[in-house]
Amino acid sequence: MSATNPLAPKTRPSIELLDEAVVEVLRRKTPVERVAMIFAANRTMRLRLEGHLRTRHPEWDDQTVMQEIARRMSRGTE
Repeated sequence: MSATNPLAPKTRPSIELLDEAVVEVLRRKTPVERVAMIFAANRTMRLRLEGHLRTRHPEWDDQTVMQEIARRMSRGTE
């Protein structure tokens, strides 16, 4: 962690391993099913982020919220 910011993320990358049961389920999925899972996860993330932003910034209009969602999902929160 950073000495100046105790909440800063670690600088070293970490590898997370999947449980073998999860790996087996994913292996059985067709490519179409896997892509559908990715789109569903993306939609869920956008909806959660939209709810968060609308709660934190009720003064923002729809366009501003959508622009912030796009910014965060494409480049992070910088």
